[in-house]
Amino acid sequence: MQNRTNTLLQVIQNRILILDGAMGTMIQRYKLDEEDFRTPELANHPKSLKGNNDLLSLSRPDIIRQIHREYLEAGADIIETNTFSGTTIAQADYELSHLAYAINFESAKLAREVADEFSAKEPNKPRFVAGAIGPTNRTASLSPDVNDPGYRAITFDQLAEAYAEQVNGLLDGGSDIILVETIFDTLNAKAALYAIQEVYEKRNIPLDPKDGGIPIMISGTITDASGRTLSGQTTEAFLISVSHVPLLSVGLNCALGAKELRPYLKVLAQNAPFYVSAYPNAGLPNEFGAYDQGANEMADQVRDFLKEGMLNILGGCCGTTPEHIRALADMAAQFQPRKFEEVIEEEESNV
Repeated sequence: MQNRTNTLLQVIQNRILILDGAMGTMIQRYKLDEEDFRTPELANHPKSLKGNNDLLSLSRPDIIRQIHREYLEAGADIIETNTFSGTTIAQADYELSHLAYAINFESAKLAREVADEFSAKEPNKPRFVAGAIGPTNRTASLSPDVNDPGYRAITFDQLAEAYAEQVNGLLDGGSDIILVETIFDTLNAKAALYAIQEVYEKRNIPLDPKDGGIPIMISGTITDASGRTLSGQTTEAFLISVSHVPLLSVGLNCALGAKELRPYLKVLAQNAPFYVSAYPNAGLPNEFGAYDQGANEMADQVRDFLKEGMLNILGGCCGTTPEHIRALADMAAQFQPRKFEEVIEEEESNV
């Protein structure tokens, strides 16, 4: 594990790393039905399981393995585990909280197997697994009841406990990175970071990747043209809120297309003492909720980020496919990664 961390830290200094694209978009192409989501043990489960994509790591690992393979063939350096909703909290909607650990373990194991297969074929292009942690379907900062603004559907401690179980499963399955993504409420993210710190301490894993620790990536979501997260933070405030942990990277994903994301990425590029990541959607959704932006159009919009030296990690979120990732990888290969040493030097000179 420490060797893979060292390799990652070396590679990221020299080029822009490519993250994979959307898992859900690719799963939709398979036109799955209820039976595809049921393992033999869940044959008589009383609730409908269709749409519980994380469960496919147990019921249809062949599909998840193939999606990982397609993204790696397209040029991805990092693949995300199929665990966006892999907490006891999110799985409670399906009455499957008891499977949370297994979902994370098996998802990481699947990704690890495919990443290792590609690393063995191309030793000069090592592949990495990012254990994906989504925001859950509860928010710690906002009330779901407009008539009771003080009410909260979840507590910090409940979030931290659920995240800790997820992190343990992702690590046991072989993740190289822990990625807390699509953050709409920074308090949820702080609970995730707290859980990661607790798990690392118990497992005797250094927090700082420079000390051989398992790197942590953070990716927030600016929800609209207001330039704020759902819980009301600006990009700069979000950055400050998560900077107490020695992160590998901080970035933005989801909600917006590349063109709309640019001003907020610029804030991170100018201020973050970490590497910067971005994985925007394939444009904005149409009136049917679908994403129409093609691979070349998306790559053209991303070119501006790359020209200005804003990024170290680039990928795609909703609506993106291996075609998008291939176009982004080809584009990124023409540019140098962002250098953030100046940001750190400036901060130190101001101390």
